[in-house]
Amino acid sequence: MTLIEAMRARHAVRKYLPRPIERDVADALNETIDACNRKSGLHLQLVLDEPRTFGGLVGRTSGFSNANNYLAVIGPDTDHLEFDAGYWGQHVVLRAQQLGLNSRWVAATYKKVPEAWRVDAGERLLLVIALGYGANPGRPHRSKSRDRVMKVAEGLTAPQWFLDGVDAALLAPTAMNQQAFTFTLADERTVRRAPGSGYGTNIDLGIASYQFELAAGIDNFDWAD
Repeated sequence: MTLIEAMRARHAVRKYLPRPIERDVADALNETIDACNRKSGLHLQLVLDEPRTFGGLVGRTSGFSNANNYLAVIGPDTDHLEFDAGYWGQHVVLRAQQLGLNSRWVAATYKKVPEAWRVDAGERLLLVIALGYGANPGRPHRSKSRDRVMKVAEGLTAPQWFLDGVDAALLAPTAMNQQAFTFTLADERTVRRAPGSGYGTNIDLGIASYQFELAAGIDNFDWAD
């Protein structure tokens, strides 16, 4: 499964099978996590067989079941943390999909279990991403049309790579499915991106930016920022 195929196949899942993540799968996922941490300066951590985070009342009220594995998204407490968490977290999510795992981004409805992860000085836990073998593959989310999230500078015609990037961004998970981001073709190869307003929009922009890059081809354009 390619990353593009993983991106199209991946949907949010709350209910998982009572099946542990095998060691070879965890090792492969940790290779990606380690690479992301080296490149980003984040402190992403894979937590396995930990039932308390989505257990009890939290699990019942939020619809989770057997969600015993997750990625703890931790990093330096800076203005860039939310975007970086989205961008690099989605690297892990798509790798998990390639490995046969399902996932769900979770920013609020979970119980913090501090002994399950490590937060160093100057860092904070931003969110977690549930991981595991889904009881079902999830289903596509409702999506805005292209023209609601893209702009093209006057006198330009959007090339196919730009349209492909926007379509991929629209497949990205966003908080409350708000899809508040905007991608603007400023000139023939420069793209501006903006998060919009709302809860978690910088995280959303990070996720959408990674998927835009995958589909558009990073050699075809430059980010304006």
